[in-house]
Amino acid sequence: MTKYTVLPVETAVLKELRIADDAGRPCAPYIATRDDAGSPLRCCLRPIRIGEQIALVSYAPLRRWATTRGARPGAYDEQGPVFIHADDCDGFTLGESYPFDRPGALRTVRRYDARGHIAGGRLMEIPADATVGFDAAFDDAFSDPDVVLVHVRAVEYGCFHFEVRRPSAEAR
Repeated sequence: MTKYTVLPVETAVLKELRIADDAGRPCAPYIATRDDAGSPLRCCLRPIRIGEQIALVSYAPLRRWATTRGARPGAYDEQGPVFIHADDCDGFTLGESYPFDRPGALRTVRRYDARGHIAGGRLMEIPADATVGFDAAFDDAFSDPDVVLVHVRAVEYGCFHFEVRRPSAEAR
């Protein structure tokens, strides 16, 4: 079982992204092909299947988090491409493992403070026991009392995968 709660893109945000993305472009749904299969969906945190109706949208997770907290990430604000279902889906159900936990894959575990500024990070090669590896990376991140938020991203394209926040009992 995972030690930390993984957060997909919120339902209300998905509704907005299905109209216009964080770069202001209209959503342009299409049917997933073999080229899309296996890419991560950020709405339900699972791989794309051929034939699903999906959209590739620009998403700014730190900006959206900062807006709800009055934080000002400044130059640390970034947006990038993510896949979502073009219509409502069943969403994410936390399971026994972290999403997109393929052993050997490279991830960045980027830390942010309450201002929305980068507070460090690390490169992680997902180990054979991915759950233990992610738990250790998050334990390390949250050992810094200033870290309130962690983003997991793919190294190859820099794509946002998912978010983990400091457990609420420790929230600052």
